[in-house]
Amino acid sequence: MLIEIEHLDFSYGSTPILQDVTLGIARGEFVGIMGPNGGGKTTLLRLLLGFLKPSKGKLTVKGSIGYVPQTAKTDRDFPITVLELILLGAVSKTNVWGSYPNAFRQEAYEWIERLGLTPHQHKPFGALSGGLAQRALLARALLSHPELLLLDEPTANIDAASVTLIMNLLQSLKPQKTILLVTHDLKTAVERVDRVLCVQGTVSSYLPANVCEHFALGLYHTPLLGLPPNHFEQKEAHVLNVL
Repeated sequence: MLIEIEHLDFSYGSTPILQDVTLGIARGEFVGIMGPNGGGKTTLLRLLLGFLKPSKGKLTVKGSIGYVPQTAKTDRDFPITVLELILLGAVSKTNVWGSYPNAFRQEAYEWIERLGLTPHQHKPFGALSGGLAQRALLARALLSHPELLLLDEPTANIDAASVTLIMNLLQSLKPQKTILLVTHDLKTAVERVDRVLCVQGTVSSYLPANVCEHFALGLYHTPLLGLPPNHFEQKEAHVLNVL
């Protein structure tokens, strides 16, 4: 297990957020995290990052962490270029003069090319669209060579091309890295991940085939068995017919 959580509680003051969470996540898993606003998703990420400490119980992360925040939660006015931002992923490797090793600088250029950022590498980070900015934040995290990659709604409010590129890249990394993806995009999660964690005061684990559209609304219930492969396409067709 890369992550082990045992009977964890967390409260903000007298307000309980997470209660009696017991969970294990193996190396190489691609896990989707869903749940309603206020259910505890962000708190769970902050606990994994070490920004918060459990009120009770035990949490162990056995590996280095890379974090990809939402673009909307970053300072878009900070004067930094795309290349400079990505190189921050290797800041711990700089020498006493603040120079990056050539190997990391070369790797930064490789991620820039792979994520379609070459024409934008010398632009201010704040000038990028949401989708391009999210790609840059992902490149920064990957340059740090994390064993665990935490992503907080990386596909929220960005263009379709960036969503596809990011999700395809994450799926290609799955054998080498453990990935936890917070998302409200139920269809994307179910089609890509190995497992879905539903966070609403506690944490429940489901196989993607047992998840239905209610989960995106926080309406969790006993796993549904035997959903047809085109379940979500049927649902979308039904909604369109009603409209």
